[in-house]
Amino acid sequence: MKRQLHLLVIDPQNDFCDLPPEWLPTGAAPALAVPGAHQDMLRVAQLIREGGQGLTQISITLDAHHRYDIAHPAFWRTGAGGAVSPFTQISAQEVRDGLFLPAASTALPRALAYLDALQQAGRYQLMVWPVHCEIGSWGQNIHAAVRAAYNGWEVEHLQVVAKLSKGSNPWSEHYSAVMAEVPDAQDAATQRNGDFLATLLPAQQLYICGEAGSHCVKASTEHIADYLQAQQGPQALGRLVLLTDCMSPVTHFEAQQREFLAAMQERGVRLATADAILPELLANTGR
Repeated sequence: MKRQLHLLVIDPQNDFCDLPPEWLPTGAAPALAVPGAHQDMLRVAQLIREGGQGLTQISITLDAHHRYDIAHPAFWRTGAGGAVSPFTQISAQEVRDGLFLPAASTALPRALAYLDALQQAGRYQLMVWPVHCEIGSWGQNIHAAVRAAYNGWEVEHLQVVAKLSKGSNPWSEHYSAVMAEVPDAQDAATQRNGDFLATLLPAQQLYICGEAGSHCVKASTEHIADYLQAQQGPQALGRLVLLTDCMSPVTHFEAQQREFLAAMQERGVRLATADAILPELLANTGR
């Protein structure tokens, strides 16, 4: 009987890929290019093309943001009224001290409540990112090679690749495919996505890859691992496989990816390369 082998690709989008010039439309440029991401995505596409017969499910997650977002520059001003540059971190105390303020004064109470909740969660500090994966933009689109590969898989298998959008609530960062960093009680899309998690449970192997290993892959995997462990015990984490040559960290966040991979391995998650798992996929086709 065919084993349930599921490939989960986190945010394989143009804005995160260091695409070479010949891959760029006129006037386009990735907003948040992760060094190494283009090659990562070429390896993902190759894995789907060569090993897709052994995959029983493919899921893709998609960052989807508005231009006005608590993690984008338009939301913030310096205390003197100036623009806030991308890659600026902002804490609740800095807002209380007047070093940074929301551009809309009416947003102050909610922004402070968010920053306090984010600090209490202890996972991330608010980062002002360049505008990226803006809904409807070229940058939000999926890397062309990955899209071509999974489109071929859909046609061959007469099966849909699941596409999961995240991040459209402008009041919360949403790194993880499972839930926002601070869920909004009024917005179900920010809360734990039980339907998505349920699709992962049947997988005998869940291969995880994508961008970036320091942020969205990390956050998604941590939530998935916690869920599987709570549902099925620590041994369930042995079903997770992180494809280490199909993810890369955001610049200056290399240590976060290394620490994440080490922590997951310690919990029983397998680390492997795309080449290393290809024989498993081919064996699942009967070849």
